[in-house]
Amino acid sequence: MQAFIKLFLIMKLLMFFLPFGLLLLNMPGPGSPVVYAAAYPYHIIQGEGHEKGLMPVIGFIDTHKVEEGETLHAIARNFGLGYNQIVLYHPEMDPWLPEKGREIDIPTKWILPPSRHREVVVNIPEMRIYRFFENESMVKTYPIGIGREGFDTPAIEGRVVEKIKHPSWTVPPSAWEEYGRGIMPPGPENPLGDYWIGLSVKQIGIHGTNFPWGVGRRVSRGCIRMYPEDIAQFYAETQRGTIVEIMYEPVKVGVRGDLVFMEVHPDVYERIPDLESRGWEIIKSLGLEDTVDPQKVRRCIEDKKGVPIRISVK
Repeated sequence: MQAFIKLFLIMKLLMFFLPFGLLLLNMPGPGSPVVYAAAYPYHIIQGEGHEKGLMPVIGFIDTHKVEEGETLHAIARNFGLGYNQIVLYHPEMDPWLPEKGREIDIPTKWILPPSRHREVVVNIPEMRIYRFFENESMVKTYPIGIGREGFDTPAIEGRVVEKIKHPSWTVPPSAWEEYGRGIMPPGPENPLGDYWIGLSVKQIGIHGTNFPWGVGRRVSRGCIRMYPEDIAQFYAETQRGTIVEIMYEPVKVGVRGDLVFMEVHPDVYERIPDLESRGWEIIKSLGLEDTVDPQKVRRCIEDKKGVPIRISVK
């Protein structure tokens, strides 16, 4: 019986990771880091008063010793982070000339965003996308680039309706002068990169990029950009019909064990008049107001480090 159980568990793990094995057919091109996002186990605590459950903290704070010639951009990319996350966590460091030999913390730790469907969730302010595998209770997360000023990425809900490898790009009239053409063919100049995942609403899509350092920044015309190595994985992990929730939530509250954490990001599109009020609104909606320290809450909101900070009383 025990042998059967072990075999069942092994087969389940193989079935979970089989799609990722297909990535051998979709490897990023030369010069791209071969970095594959980790899959984290998660458990959402259900209870009265919080319809979507208490969201868990996943990941951990890693460390890295800066090597000669490295930039914070390169370090962030190698650890599956966007530019925004590394500079929020290390505002004191020069992103282009970090001190060689210095050991730094890497903020690979997150509170899962609240989700109704738990398939694909994009949180605009933190510039990250989450791919839930609910049957396996696993989740993967990737950094993204979002819409720049005048081209805000919308908070919407839709489904994947189109998947294209090596897409052409229909250049919008507002960009004809910049690109000098109406159709951009596949290739290194195409800002869509090698993969396009089209959504069912507002002509929004998730795609690669020919400018990786735009991940973790406001750079696009409303679409969601991913590192070339990340979109290759994500493309294999989504199917037509997959639900995609794009939300706008700069404040997240979650738990790990009996401790409460808060994660706060800059209000990039200036849609939340008062982040502290928003934080307390979430805390109270989860019934956690008696378990947190108000000073820790205030400091977390002021710092906006973009990483889970413990706000428990104890």
